[in-house]
Amino acid sequence: MRPLPSLPQPPLKVLPQLQKATTAAMKTAAPPPKLKISEWADRYRRLSSESSAEPGQWMTRRAEYQRGIMDAISDHGVDRVVLMTSAQVGKTEILNNIVGFHISQDPSPILVMQPTLDMAETWSKDRLAPMLRDTPALQDKVADPRSRDSGNTLLHKRFNGGHVTVVGANSAAGLASRPIRVVLADEVDRYPASAGTEGDPLSLAIKRTSTFWNRRIVMCSTPTIKGISRIEAAWDETDQRHYHVACPHCQHEQRLVWSGVKWPDGKPQDALYHCEECGAGWSDAERRAAIRWGKWKATRKSAVVGFHLNEIYSPWSSVADMAVAFIAAKRSPETLKTWINTTLGETWEEEAEKVDGRSLLSRTEDLPACPDQVLVVTCGIDVQDDRLEIEKVGWAPDEESWSLEHKIIYGDPSAPDLWKELDEYLLELTERADGTELPVHSACIDSGGHHTQAVYRFVKDRVRRRVYAIKGMGGPGRPVWPRYASKNNKGRINLFLIGVDAAKDAVYARLKIKVPGPGYCHFPKREPHYFEQLTAEIVQTKYVKGFPTRVYVLPGGMRNEALDCRVYAYAALQSLNVRWGHLLAAQSRNPPPPKPRTEQIEAAPAPPAGVSNPRPRRSGWVERRGGWLR
Repeated sequence: MRPLPSLPQPPLKVLPQLQKATTAAMKTAAPPPKLKISEWADRYRRLSSESSAEPGQWMTRRAEYQRGIMDAISDHGVDRVVLMTSAQVGKTEILNNIVGFHISQDPSPILVMQPTLDMAETWSKDRLAPMLRDTPALQDKVADPRSRDSGNTLLHKRFNGGHVTVVGANSAAGLASRPIRVVLADEVDRYPASAGTEGDPLSLAIKRTSTFWNRRIVMCSTPTIKGISRIEAAWDETDQRHYHVACPHCQHEQRLVWSGVKWPDGKPQDALYHCEECGAGWSDAERRAAIRWGKWKATRKSAVVGFHLNEIYSPWSSVADMAVAFIAAKRSPETLKTWINTTLGETWEEEAEKVDGRSLLSRTEDLPACPDQVLVVTCGIDVQDDRLEIEKVGWAPDEESWSLEHKIIYGDPSAPDLWKELDEYLLELTERADGTELPVHSACIDSGGHHTQAVYRFVKDRVRRRVYAIKGMGGPGRPVWPRYASKNNKGRINLFLIGVDAAKDAVYARLKIKVPGPGYCHFPKREPHYFEQLTAEIVQTKYVKGFPTRVYVLPGGMRNEALDCRVYAYAALQSLNVRWGHLLAAQSRNPPPPKPRTEQIEAAPAPPAGVSNPRPRRSGWVERRGGWLR
């Protein structure tokens, strides 16, 4: 057989051209590389001159904290991300990167929601359109809306595999009947309570994602008012991630908080950030370098991912400028509120809801002298220049309380007769309705007025009776009853510095309880001025040494002795560290006698002459259980 003729070989110079064409065809047919959002942005995103102060190639390392946020949204195990941030941290550009990534790499139906329709149009024109125009990877993905067959409008952009719909939260029509995989809800604290008559706009948007197993819901906003802030409520349910940076001087890792910004008196323009560990001041260059090597840390476990950022992290802001702005904002509550929201990314605390004294007056009761539920009795004593005001409070398990008596002893606190009368009052037994007699188990006397030494002399020999000199100390984080007493005083007595803010928080919280039971406060019939004093103080947010502090304020013309007495009686209860279960068990083992034992009390021998600290006679079940308070 004759051999087949060989096929002619192409010229050698044609082979590279064929290889190049084949490679190009394979690249065209190949799926896009699997990238995270931050990787896509670093490779493809271009910033536009009309929407960025730094146009050109996107660089995540410019604000490194953005990488963790974008990568969390890329994580297949996460379907909801919450961003509670200040201004000037790049939040809007993060949202733009998410949109660009999904148009280019992961086509999906996307909903971008702004507070109003006008803001939605502004975002589409000023943010989305320039990104589509200037980012090469997006230029051919979305048709020009000016073309006849584009199908695109200002608020609706179609591309292969998906679309971008931009709506205002005040427009119900844009939220209905449209399946959505990716919801980007911007500035949620500015959303109306209802989109027309349809209900909560954010809930309506989230419902549109229910058919997608791989949905993404991103909520972001600067917060507004504490207690009504949508973003704060959402943040509270997350794993609450904070960005930690290492000190350039001691390498201690820490969050950047406003209390770390300090400046010489009257010179906010010289402000520096100071390390919480070594106290060293950081220049802005050192701060920005530290931020570049920082990392996110979650503070609790949750399936929802949450990030909090303030402007101190921003590479586009200086600490000195923030300090100058803070001084200017302090001039009025409105400007200070804006500064807290937009610079610190924190909620503004309005004046606390004042407890209405009239509501307490309307729920007074016809009570016995001491109800059977009372197991512990304490007293709070407020010292005035012409009198002592006293409240005797009975306590039951779960700190349900009864105001047993509000007594005023008039006299000169610098004279011994007034203190003798107080001593006799504290020695009196309180008889319950079932005949059980209870002593005053603990009493707290305010020593912070004009008669400090008189208080010191009175309590010095009465420690065994748990009669204590106290002094109120404000400030967050201070416990109601301290672990140790202070003896740094002229009388060298045990002085207990109580946390009055925590105590007032507890008292006010209990006054708001309207149903008898745990924490409820019972009051007998009393004059209206008592309840006005009990509810006189209000809560305000003031700035102390550069950071917000919650303080109790007494409005001008008001008196608060009744509140002080209740606070001191509550502190006296905390001093006992009562184990209510043991106390109830002791009472059940030793039930009260069928009749009051008045004859035995009247026959009790008088204390020996010269003894100033007699022990009160107690009922049998309390006397035999001497350790129930310890």
